[in-house]
Amino acid sequence: MLKLSSRLQAQKVLPFGWQRLRHASSSTGGEGERTALYDFHVRKGGKIVNFGGYALPVQYSDQSIIASHLYTRRVGSIFDVSHMLQTYVRGKDAAACLESICTADILDMPAGSGSLTVFTNDQGGILDDLIVNKVSDKELYVVSNAAMKQQDMQIMTAAVSNFKSQGKDVSIEFLSPAHQSLIAVQGPQAAQELSKLLPQPKAKALEQLYFMRSGIFELAGISNVRITRCGYTGEDGVEISVPSTQVETLTEALLAAGQLKLAGLGARDSLRLEGGLCLYGSDIDAQTTPVEAALAWLVAKRRRSTSDFPGAQTILQQLKEGAQRRRVGLQMLGAKAPPARAGVAIFSGGKQVGQLTSGCPSPSTGRNIAMGYVAEQLKKPGTQVELKVRDKFYEAEITRMPFVKANYYNKPKQ
Repeated sequence: MLKLSSRLQAQKVLPFGWQRLRHASSSTGGEGERTALYDFHVRKGGKIVNFGGYALPVQYSDQSIIASHLYTRRVGSIFDVSHMLQTYVRGKDAAACLESICTADILDMPAGSGSLTVFTNDQGGILDDLIVNKVSDKELYVVSNAAMKQQDMQIMTAAVSNFKSQGKDVSIEFLSPAHQSLIAVQGPQAAQELSKLLPQPKAKALEQLYFMRSGIFELAGISNVRITRCGYTGEDGVEISVPSTQVETLTEALLAAGQLKLAGLGARDSLRLEGGLCLYGSDIDAQTTPVEAALAWLVAKRRRSTSDFPGAQTILQQLKEGAQRRRVGLQMLGAKAPPARAGVAIFSGGKQVGQLTSGCPSPSTGRNIAMGYVAEQLKKPGTQVELKVRDKFYEAEITRMPFVKANYYNKPKQ
């Protein structure tokens, strides 16, 4: 750990996508909208930045971004993700309504389960990535990205209005961060720490809450708390939806349980990149299809047959014939190679063949890692390329993702 930290400091670069975070801060102006935990963050030494229009901590004074990242991998951390858009879609036609704008098979999902999916446009481009949880046949709980909040609200509202105009039974409720907060608890000891705050008869219920499952619990004496087994780090963990009036009480209780620490946006960004997870607006966007983004698995089997989602013709054609470019993982070769950031050009045989969309020094591996898009014929792991960083070329290699083994809590195979 000390060697890696020293090396990063010697490189005199800000790690973990800070350039993008800083850009987000300057592009929206002002401090940003405050979550219910804003004063709590300030008291705890949080360094506040404007991220996507929200005032959130990039790190805390008690530990560096690197230390916070490694602590999450080793033990566990708490992240304020209240800027995310939380939505409920209700009615007997709720699943069909949401299927009209995304690629998931919601109708066939078991109650209590969830799925990552994407909103697509008529050209097959990704408008946003989101998680849909099927509470019941008549209720869905959706979490989508803060940066795309206004767009996502318009997409879902339009779909609901369209179904209502046909006499269908569907309604929508958007939750405001002022009233409902969302915190993520991530790391190998996340579930153990969480179980300390559950009524003892219910503590074992977490053992049945597998990855992408969701349920209502009493937590730290707070009723009707939604816990979803998911996250954005590649580690086991949960996201907890709680009334904003109770979120500080809950966060303090999680800290008091003994092992967890607070973490900010800086660690969240490097953790998700090590996990091979996309950041919307950087790694995926409206000009990128799920096939190009190596996310073809998000297009459910039944939906491929029904072909009834936006952009289906383009996406299904790419599934059959292939795409011209693909998202890949890369790692830089050579001890003296600097980190390569978003925007760096990828070369092969003296010609540009792609571009990076994310990149950072990896605290867990000690390597400089990145993801980006290359020509289809170069996507195979082991392919050698060059990255042009500050007018110099450095050797790199296409590699499989995730860069760090995922530790999701999945149901044992029978």
